Amino acid sequence: MRVDIISIFPEYFAPLDVSLLGKARQRGLLDIRVHQLREWTHDVHRTVDDTPYGGGPGMVMKPEPWGEAIDAVVVGAEIPPRLVVPTPSGRPFTQQVAIEYAKEPWLLFAPARYEGIDSRVMAEYGSRLRVDEVGIGDYVLAGGEAAVLVIVEAVARLLPGVLGNAESVADDSFAPGSMAGLLEGPVFTKPPVWRGHEVPPILLSGNHGAIARWRRDEALRRTAANRPELAARLDREALDKRDREVLQDASFRFRPEDMAN
Repeated sequence: MRVDIISIFPEYFAPLDVSLLGKARQRGLLDIRVHQLREWTHDVHRTVDDTPYGGGPGMVMKPEPWGEAIDAVVVGAEIPPRLVVPTPSGRPFTQQVAIEYAKEPWLLFAPARYEGIDSRVMAEYGSRLRVDEVGIGDYVLAGGEAAVLVIVEAVARLLPGVLGNAESVADDSFAPGSMAGLLEGPVFTKPPVWRGHEVPPILLSGNHGAIARWRRDEALRRTAANRPELAARLDREALDKRDREVLQDASFRFRPEDMAN
């Protein structure tokens, strides 16, 4: 996968050279190119922002540098990239969106600063590229660079060969499959006792069926406790009697008709 990032703070992306992503870049699984937006300015101050029309606080990123930068990155491309613009006003970035992006050969990120990018940039490229405005949470950051790091890591780890154990993806929170819609439950490793805390005996039993059931029970409990809105969206048809008992024990209440069977 190719990833291009246009930013006024290219140094922000040094973490992309470490850990799994750094190894993926070294092995050619991930081609990341970071560009300085100010290279496409033409005044002595290399200005990328101006006051907003209509008044109001803050500054807005000018369309001219962004237009020239994006044009320069995509020039000559037979298959254009998908343009991703992080913004708290965009659609939520979820694991499903990460899976969707992982199927793309090329992503181009446009992280904003100040009050955002002049909206005409998205209008201009919406007719030429697939443009996604996405948010990583219901909060506001100083800029979109941190959001790009989050998105790139979430997407890159889904690429074939990036993770040492490909099965790790199947056990992720929010991953599709038998645990779809559930948060991942607690995990343990050696030693079996640490500071008086014991590993749950079931995990030492060797009974794989019982272990799978325990893990699902714990995932249901954690989801009900930490993300009740996710529990409310679980497919009722996919829940067995034990699932419903666990959720009820966790004080999660279904409607009476959901508890039938």
